[in-house]
Amino acid sequence: MRIVLVTPAGPKNRTGNRNTAVRWAKMLRELGHRATVATAWDGRPADLMLALHARRSHDSIRRFHETYPERPLVVALTGTDLYRDIRRDASAQDSMRRATLLVTLQEQGPLELGAALRKKTRVIYQSAQGGEPARPRTRFNVCVVGHLREEKDPFRCAYALPYVPADSRIHVRHLGRAMDKHYEREALQLSKKEPRYRWLGEVAHWRAREVMRHSHVMVISSRMEGGANVVSEALAMGLPVIASDVPGNAGMLGRDYAGLFPLEDEKALAALLVRAETDPAFYRLLERQCAARKKLLTPQAERKTLAAIVQEAAKLKS
Repeated sequence: MRIVLVTPAGPKNRTGNRNTAVRWAKMLRELGHRATVATAWDGRPADLMLALHARRSHDSIRRFHETYPERPLVVALTGTDLYRDIRRDASAQDSMRRATLLVTLQEQGPLELGAALRKKTRVIYQSAQGGEPARPRTRFNVCVVGHLREEKDPFRCAYALPYVPADSRIHVRHLGRAMDKHYEREALQLSKKEPRYRWLGEVAHWRAREVMRHSHVMVISSRMEGGANVVSEALAMGLPVIASDVPGNAGMLGRDYAGLFPLEDEKALAALLVRAETDPAFYRLLERQCAARKKLLTPQAERKTLAAIVQEAAKLKS
């Protein structure tokens, strides 16, 4: 089939949604389809549209559905869709109604939807490339990987450091572009104020993976997540995760995951970081739990699920 994947994130954008669209297009080509990625639908004929972001891709979704009402339309719901926009934004709600199938990126996602929408929702876990860890012994490295914006609660790890003992070996490296000057100023101020925190800004993907490979844990403190691709990357390379207890993170790591902390609670985050550093049994538990989830995140599993979703959507419209 001719498949167009729509994501509002442009080619130079390093957000998770862009990475997801590019990876899915590659998998669809491997399955024999002709797949292209666009920031908006240009009106060229397509047999199926797969759009990421119900609200921001609404114009493309609406025009495709009105032009080809008999053709399958798959809408992948992002974190801001699931945990904000679908409750109050008419365009996001309209996108979901028009969709042949909906997709969430973790198992807790469908629980945000009403019964009718949940029936047409499928879950696909994002895969990532593995890598051998190279953790130093002199430091306990913590990485935070994500752009600096409100949804990510980006500085919670830095706020936790005053509650970490002075003799701790914990050092935090924070990767991600500041989405406005306010976040840039705060990142720079925190870097000066707290010697154990360093903001590195936006870096190339290979560099981010090197930082992760040399880390002992990754912190993801988001207020909302659809199913972060960076969590998939951490699990694929055996990097334990400490995460805010929000549905998107629990849906990736498991409801009983031991490394979850209450949202916006830097004291609880600090306690988990210190425990991971000083309690080998706890650290091994995090490793085991992450390894158990890893099997959900293989490229083979993602490609198989993606193929099944495309096939089902096409069959529903045939």
